[in-house]
Amino acid sequence: MERKQFGLGDVVEMKKQHPCGTNQWKIIRMGMDIRLKCQGCEHSVLIPRHKFEKSLKKVLVHAEENE
Repeated sequence: MERKQFGLGDVVEMKKQHPCGTNQWKIIRMGMDIRLKCQGCEHSVLIPRHKFEKSLKKVLVHAEENE
């Protein structure tokens, strides 16, 4: 299976939605862990990269497109 390409500032869709009702997240930090900010309620979470890659559904907006 091909790995999905994602980068800092991208807006991604996750498999499970946040309790606020949205499943769109913005990547605000990358490393061994990924920090995401919910696009609905602005809550941020830090999850391990492996878990993030597993639960990533698709990249909605690439960072280059935002600029």
